[in-house]
Amino acid sequence: QVQLVESGGGMAQVGGSLKLSCAASGRTISMYTMGWFRQAPGKERKEREFVACTSQSDSPYYGDSVKGRFTVSRDDAKNTVYLQMNTLKPEDTAIYYCAANPRGLWASKEEEYDYWGRGTQVTVSS
Repeated sequence: QVQLVESGGGMAQVGGSLKLSCAASGRTISMYTMGWFRQAPGKERKEREFVACTSQSDSPYYGDSVKGRFTVSRDDAKNTVYLQMNTLKPEDTAIYYCAANPRGLWASKEEEYDYWGRGTQVTVSS
């Protein structure tokens, strides 16, 4: 089992930045694909939007709405994944979830991830 805990959420101004962290425990995630998803206000959890993923075998991959603004990275020594969010927009307001795929394959769909954190709230105000 892998436990994931997100942190770093909060409030930011339009155009500002936030950096989210996802700390993993239980197993080493160095060979896992790690993803970020988000659930916008009023959306169901099953409608979470893919944000980004990072794996050992592929370059990071981003959802269209965050390309060029968000950067996913990982520190395997700390068993932690990060999401640097720049040039924030009001539509980035959401609960952000970290997820882990032990198969290590590039994955952008929720059903491809086995483990999930509880999420961290990001609110962007104008």
